[in-house]
This record gives sequence, C-alpha cells and structure tokens, in this order.
Amino acid sequence: MSKARCAVLVSGGGTNLQALIDAERAGKLPHVEFKSVIASRPDAYALTRAEKAGIPGYVVARKGMTQEAFEQGILNLLEKDDIQLIILAGFMSILSEDFVKRYPRRILNVHPALLPAFGGKGYYGLHVHEAALARGVKVTGATVHYVNEIADGGEIILQKAVDVLPGDTPEILQRRVMEQAEWIILPQAAELAAREILER
Repeated sequence: MSKARCAVLVSGGGTNLQALIDAERAGKLPHVEFKSVIASRPDAYALTRAEKAGIPGYVVARKGMTQEAFEQGILNLLEKDDIQLIILAGFMSILSEDFVKRYPRRILNVHPALLPAFGGKGYYGLHVHEAALARGVKVTGATVHYVNEIADGGEIILQKAVDVLPGDTPEILQRRVMEQAEWIILPQAAELAAREILER
C-alpha cells in the first residue's frame, strides 16, 4: 500500500504528535508514513517523543532567525525527504504566504476551537480557551483545517464539539478539548488528507 510521506512541525510538548504516533501504531493511519518531526525550539519535548517512536527529529530554531531563513531551513528538510503532507501540531509560528502556496491542500493545522470562532491572530494555546470562557460559550471544540495564507482561514476538514462545564478553568478546558477532540480528529484528518494526495 502506498503512503503519503509526512512531516510533523512542532514547538512544544508534542501531545498531538503523540496522538498521531499512537494512531499509526493502532493501524488507523494506513496511508501515512511519518518521515520527520521538525521543531522550532531545541527544547521541545516533542523531539523526545519522535526519538522514542523512531522518527527522525530536526530543529530549525525560530529564535534569532528571519522568517525567510527559518522557512528555508524547514523547506530544505521537507525537500530532502520529498514530503507530501505537513501537519502543524502545536506549531507556534505563522507560515508565510509564499511557503503555504508551495503546498496547496497539503498542510494541516489543528486549532483548539470550532472555527471560525476564536481563530486568527493572537488565538493560540491557552488564549483560545481563556477567550471561550470569557465569552461564556457552552460548547467549544477543535478544528482540523487546511492551511492557507489567512491564519486559521483554510478549508475545514473535521470538527468535533466539546462541552464547556461549570467551574472550568482554561487549563481544564484545554485538556478536555485535547482528549475529546484534538487527539481524535487530527489522526482522522491526516488519513483523509493522505488518501486525497495519493489519489491525485
């Protein structure tokens, strides 16, 4: 069976990366082959997760680099492995329009809200859950979408709703959204996107 060669871009702990690794081990990603994990920070724990799973890990440090040099470093790695599918899993850098246009319908991002709610510039990590609680929404969730030149503006692939409960803090809500939505729909979307790429 042919598989889409995939790179996962990370910046932190790598919980979404772990969800992808676990899904692959469980046979849920038959059309995805993880070729590399690329971290924007050398201390990202996601690199340890990649090493334990036998996936090559690389660092292209964002700090102190221009956007152009940073993206060129990533592109060099993607081109080396002839990557077909890119998954942003807790990747904290916005990619330029030039970068995104090289990979139309080939870059996935997971966002911890039901887009278009709580999306766009400034909405990342705990900020999303703080905003949801401040607004008083009763339902939130996660979205996996294709990445285009507009932050959180690409075509939605999958969404899953999660209840907001009385007494939720941003941290508690973040964990529930991960467990009940992100870790489920990210692998599902990766498999859908891989199949589409292979059918082209």
